[in-house]
Amino acid sequence: MTIQTAKASAMEKKKNAVNAFKSWDNFKQWVLVPDTALDRHSNGETGATWSNEDLDPTPPERRTWRWYNYVIFYFALSFGNWTLGSSLIGIGLNYWQAILAIFISQFISSIAMLFNSRCASVYHVGYPIVARSVFGMWGSYYFVGARAILAVVWFGVQAFSGASLVANMLRAIFGHNYTDIPNHIPLSQGITSAGMLAFFLFWLAHFPLAVLRPYQLRTFFNVKTVLMIPAVWGLFIFCMANTGGQLGTGKLSEAAGVSASGRWGWFFMNAVNAGLGNTATLITNQPDIARWSKTRSGAMWSQMITNPIAVTLSASLGILSTAAINNAWGLSLWNQWDLLDAIMDRYWRSDVRFAVFLTAGCWSVSLLGTNVAANMIPFGADSSMLFPRFITIPRGQFLVTCLGFAIVPWKILASAGVFTTFLAGYGLFMASVVAIMICEYFLLTRGNLFIAHCYNGDKGNPHYYYIKGWNIQAVIAYLCGIALPFPGFVGSLGANVSTTALNMGHLGWMLSFTTSFVLYWLICLVWPTENQKIIKQMGLRFEEMAERDMMALDGTVIPESAEGMSEDQVGWDDAEKKSAAFDSRRLSD
Repeated sequence: MTIQTAKASAMEKKKNAVNAFKSWDNFKQWVLVPDTALDRHSNGETGATWSNEDLDPTPPERRTWRWYNYVIFYFALSFGNWTLGSSLIGIGLNYWQAILAIFISQFISSIAMLFNSRCASVYHVGYPIVARSVFGMWGSYYFVGARAILAVVWFGVQAFSGASLVANMLRAIFGHNYTDIPNHIPLSQGITSAGMLAFFLFWLAHFPLAVLRPYQLRTFFNVKTVLMIPAVWGLFIFCMANTGGQLGTGKLSEAAGVSASGRWGWFFMNAVNAGLGNTATLITNQPDIARWSKTRSGAMWSQMITNPIAVTLSASLGILSTAAINNAWGLSLWNQWDLLDAIMDRYWRSDVRFAVFLTAGCWSVSLLGTNVAANMIPFGADSSMLFPRFITIPRGQFLVTCLGFAIVPWKILASAGVFTTFLAGYGLFMASVVAIMICEYFLLTRGNLFIAHCYNGDKGNPHYYYIKGWNIQAVIAYLCGIALPFPGFVGSLGANVSTTALNMGHLGWMLSFTTSFVLYWLICLVWPTENQKIIKQMGLRFEEMAERDMMALDGTVIPESAEGMSEDQVGWDDAEKKSAAFDSRRLSD
C-alpha cells in the first residue's frame, strides 16, 4: 500500500465516521464490518458471516515483523517477570532451585510456542482460524470464546498492577498531596480514591494503542525494551548496593518438612508448573503474533532463545533484590511497587524520588505492553471471529479496555482470596488446546491447511465442518486432558482432595498437554476425521498446501476486482481445485 493510498483510505474512514452520526441508516452501515471474498466462498447455507479484514490471511504488506522484531518483542515481554520467583521460594525452594525451575518451565513453554507458531507463520492466519481448522466451524466458538473471557479478566488484573506503579509515580511527584487524598470509596471495594485515580490514568493509557493492529506496534515494543532494561537493572543494583548483597537465610519463607517428608520433588514440579502457568496465555496466543511474520521461521526460533533467558534473568534479579531488602529491612516484600514504596519510606529525598519516578514509569510502560500483547491483541482477534460483522481487531481492543474497567478488578481481587490461585492454575485448560492444535498440524494433517474452507460454514464443507460443526475427537481429547489434573486444581482452591490428586495437580500444564496430545493422536489413528482422511488419500506432503495454494503463498484473498468471476477465472489455487476434484470423485464413488 502506497503512502497516497494509505492517506486516501484514512480520509475515507474519517469521512465515514463523521457521516455515521448524521442518520440511523448511516450509523448502521458504518458499524457493520464488510465481509470479504473468502466469506463468499461459502454457499451461504448458514446465513452467518465467516470473514472480515482481520480474519483473512495477513496480506504481504502487513507482514512487517522480522526475526529481530520478535527477539525484541519477546525480550520486552519476558524481562519484566520480577515477581515470578517469589512464589516459588515461598513453597520451600532455595534460590538456585527456584531459578532452575523457572528456566526449565520457560524452556518447555518456548518449545510449545515454537510449534504453535508454525501454522500461523506459514499460512498467516490467527488463532481463531487455526481453532476453526482444528475444532470445527462451530466448535471453535467455545475455544475462542473461553480465551476471550480470560483475556478480559487478565486485562483487569494487569491494569490493577500497572496502577500500583502509577501510584508510585504520583507519590514520588506529589508526596502527601497524593497519599492524603480523602477517600470516598467504601473499604469493601478494595480500592481508595487515590488508587482509583492511579487506575484511571493507567487505564486511559491503553486507548492510543487500541487503534493499532499488531503489525503497527513494532516501535512501541522497541521502546518498551529500551525502557525496561535500565529499570530492572537499576532497581537490582540499588538493592544489592544498599544491603551489601546479604540475602539472609536463603528463603523468603520456610516450608516446614519439605525435605523430611521426601516430597521435595513434588514441590519442584509444582514450581515448574507455576512457571508454565505464567506463560500459558502467551503459548496459546502464538498464532495471533506469528501471523505477522515476514518469513516462516521468524517468529519461531527467535523466542526459543530469547524467552527462557529473559524470564530467568529478570526473575532471578527479582528474587535476589527482594530477598536482600527483606533481610536487611525486616520486611516481606514480593513485588516491585511495594519495594519502591519501601524505598521512598526509607529515603525521602528528591534524588531518590526522581529515580523511583523513572523506574516506576519505565515499569508501567512494560506492564502496558504486556497487557497489549497478552490480552488486548488476543481479545481483538477472538472477538473479530465471534462477531465478524461488527468487530475488528481495533474495535475488539477498545472493547476489552472498557470491559477491563467494567469488571472492577480491584473488588474481585479484594473479595475473592482464591481468585488469584485460579488465575495461576487455569493454564491446564489452555494446555489441552495447544496440545491438540500442535498434534493436528504436525502429525495428523502434516501441515496442510485448506484456507478457503476455514471460511465456509456450510454442512458441505468436507474439511472443517466435522460432525455438526464440531471435531468430536478433539473435544474428547480436550476433556480427558483437563480431567486428570482438575481435582488437584480444585484442591489448590481449598477443596478437600487426596494427596494423589494434589500431586497430579502439581503436574498441571504438562500432564494436561501430554494427555491431550497422546490421546488425540491415538483416537485419530483409530477414528480419523474426514479432513485427515482426505489429506491421506490425496497423498499431500508436509505443508504442500502452503507451497501450492496461491492464497497461502502470497497471503492475499480474491481481489475485489475479481468479485463476480468464477473461481477458474480468478485463478483459484490448484490445491483447492485438487481438493474439490477429489471430493467429487469420492462422492461419485
